[in-house]
Amino acid sequence: MAPLQGHFRTGGFETIVHRRTLSTALAVALTFGSVALTTGVAGTAMADDQRDLGIVSFGDIVVDGVHQRVFVSDSASDRILVTDYKGNFVREVSGLNGVKGLELSADSGTLYAAVPDGVGDTGDAIFAIDTATATESARYATGDVDPRYVALAGGKLWFGYGTDGSSDDSGTGNIGSVDLADAEHKVTLDGDAAKPWTAAPVLDAAPGSNTLVAGLPYGGTNQLGVYDVQSGAASVTARATVEGALLRDLAVTPDGKQVVVASQQPSYHAVYKTSDLTADGKYTTRDYGDAVAVAPDGTVAAGAEQQYNGTDIYVYKPGGKTSVRDYDFPNTNGSAPVLQPAGLGWAPDRSRLFAVTTNNQGVYELRILNNPTKAVTSISVTAPTKSARAKKLTVKGKITSKVALPAGAKLTITRKDLENPNGRKIGTATVASNGTYSFTNSPPVGGRVTYTLSYAGDANHLASSGSDAVDVSRAATTIRLSNNKKTYDFAKSVKFTAHLGKTYKNRKVEIWADPYGSAPNKLVKAGTVNKNGDFSANYKLTRDTRLTARFTGDARYAPKSVASTVYTKVKVSTTISRQYKNKKVYGQTYAYFHQATNPLFTTSMTAYPNREQRLQIEFFYEGAWYDGGSQYFALDSAGVSRVELGGAHDIGYRFRIRSSYIDGTSGDNVNTTTHGAWKYFIFTK
Repeated sequence: MAPLQGHFRTGGFETIVHRRTLSTALAVALTFGSVALTTGVAGTAMADDQRDLGIVSFGDIVVDGVHQRVFVSDSASDRILVTDYKGNFVREVSGLNGVKGLELSADSGTLYAAVPDGVGDTGDAIFAIDTATATESARYATGDVDPRYVALAGGKLWFGYGTDGSSDDSGTGNIGSVDLADAEHKVTLDGDAAKPWTAAPVLDAAPGSNTLVAGLPYGGTNQLGVYDVQSGAASVTARATVEGALLRDLAVTPDGKQVVVASQQPSYHAVYKTSDLTADGKYTTRDYGDAVAVAPDGTVAAGAEQQYNGTDIYVYKPGGKTSVRDYDFPNTNGSAPVLQPAGLGWAPDRSRLFAVTTNNQGVYELRILNNPTKAVTSISVTAPTKSARAKKLTVKGKITSKVALPAGAKLTITRKDLENPNGRKIGTATVASNGTYSFTNSPPVGGRVTYTLSYAGDANHLASSGSDAVDVSRAATTIRLSNNKKTYDFAKSVKFTAHLGKTYKNRKVEIWADPYGSAPNKLVKAGTVNKNGDFSANYKLTRDTRLTARFTGDARYAPKSVASTVYTKVKVSTTISRQYKNKKVYGQTYAYFHQATNPLFTTSMTAYPNREQRLQIEFFYEGAWYDGGSQYFALDSAGVSRVELGGAHDIGYRFRIRSSYIDGTSGDNVNTTTHGAWKYFIFTK
C-alpha cells in the first residue's frame, strides 16, 4: 500500500487541555476592591489664574475697582496695558515714552502716569488718562526733570523726579507737585528744599491723607522722608536712614500712621511710624523683598524676589504676627517666575490680589490670586478599612489652618454609597478647640461607602473638604449557569439559563460570551430573572466558548459570577472523486477505482487561519480495520483541502479514509476535536 504524499505523522488522537482566563474587563469587575484613602482638599471660591501680558518690561501696577480694570505700565514699550480682572486684554495707551509710576484718583475716574522721557512738544509730563475709555484726558508738563513716581496727597498730585536710582553713580532727585484744583494746573518743583535725594524718590500716601512718604529706591541704605502737605507745600516732619538697603517699594497704611518698606535687606518687610520713622513692627518674609501693597482695610501683601523654591507672597492681617496666606508661584514652561519690584496690587474689595512676574525667558505674566485674605483649610478624614453592614463605625479627623477656626465650627457629613451615588447629607460634626472631630455611623448599605467632610468657609477661611472610604461587607448569594462542559455542533443556537439566589433589590443578571481565539468577550443578554430566579439567553456557537453569568450586586449582596465552558465542533465533510463506479457492498457504499487511477479526496472544513485537517487511512484485513497512517494537510482560506492518493495501489483490500479536526494539533485550539464520516473505496484491475 502506497503511503499518503506529504509530511507523515502517525499515532492516535492527541488530547489538548483547555486553559482559559477571564477577560480583563470581567476580571476587573469581579476583583475590584475598596481601599480606604485619607485626603484633605483645600477649596477656593475661584481658581487662581495667570495671563501672559505680552509686555517687555514692567514699571507699575494700579487696580481700578469701579471699572474692574488693571493698569500695567511697560516702560520699554512706552505704553500702559489695560486688562480686565481675569487678565484679558482690553486696550492699551501708547506713545508714553518711558512711562513708569501710576496713581489712581479717589473716584477711580482718572489714572495719572509719570512719563520721564518726553512726549512731543510737551516733553516730560504727568499724563491724566480717563479710566472709562483708557484715553488721554490731560497732560501736565513738568520740564526736563524725568518724573518717575506719583502719589495723591493734600489735594495735589505729587511726583518724584530725577535719575532712576538703579545705577551705582550718584544722581539727583526731588519732589514736585501738580495743583489739580488750579485752573492752570500749576507745576511746582524742588518740593524738598534740602535736596537730600540722590534719585527720584518713591512716593505713597494714604487715601485722602495730608501725609506724603518718600523713599530712596535701590540705595545702599534705606532712606525715608515724611512730609506734611496740608498747606500745599511739602514740609518735612521726619527723615531717617532705616535698617536695610536696596529699597524696591513702600506702602502707607490706610490710616496714614505706618509705612511698610520692601527692600532686598533685611529678610522681612519693616514697618515704621510716619510720625517719626521709628520702627513699629515687621512682616516676616524672606531676603530680597521687592513689593508691598496694602488693601483699604489694612491687609498687607508682602512680596519677595524668589528665583527658585520659596514663598513669593505673604498675606498678613494688619499688624499680624503670622501670615494668613502664602503663595509659591509654580514654574511655567520650565522657568521659575519672579515677582517684579512694586508688582503687587489689591482689588479694593480684597477679592483679588494681582501680581506681575517674569521668568528667565522674558515672559511677563499677570497672576490673579483669588480670595487672598482667606486662610487655606485642609480636612483629613480617617475611616476604618473594613466594616460590617449596619454596624456602628467611627470616623475621625482634623481640620487645620494657619488661622484658628471659630469655636464650634461645623463640618457637613455626606455619605456616598450604592443607593446614594451622588451622596446624601447625614448630619454635621462639631470641631473641637484643637481642630479634631469624630462621629459614628451605621452604614445601611454595603460595598464601597465614602464619607466626605466639608467646611463651607467663612470670612477668614476658604471652603474645603476631605473624604475617606470604607469597604462595608455584603452577604453572598448563589448563581448557576447551565450546560457546563457540554459539546455542540457548529453554528448551533444553544439556550443558556442562569439561576440567581436570594438578593436585596437587584434581580438583574448578565450573560457574557468569551469565545476561544481572538474574539472579544461580549454581552449576550442582560435582564431580570423570572419569579423562579431564572434568566435565559440563546447563543450561536461557532467556537469553544466560556459563558459567564454575572450578578453585579446590590446594597446588601455582593457581586457574584459563575462560568460554564462549552465545546463546539467544526463542520467537516469529505468527498471522493475519479472512481469509475459506486457500489453498496459490505454494508457501505464503496467507490471503485482502477488500479492505475489516483483517488482525489476533497475535504471541506470550517475555515480558520492556519488550520489543517488530518487525513487518516485504514485498511481491512482478516475481519478488522487497521491503521494505515495519517497526515495533516493545510486548508485554504475557504476551508478546502484536496489530496491525491498516488503510488502503486493494492488490489484485493478494502480501504477507508476520514478527515478530522484535532484540537491543538490542527493549527489552533478554538474548537473541539471533530471527526468526519468514513469514506470507503477499493481498487480493481
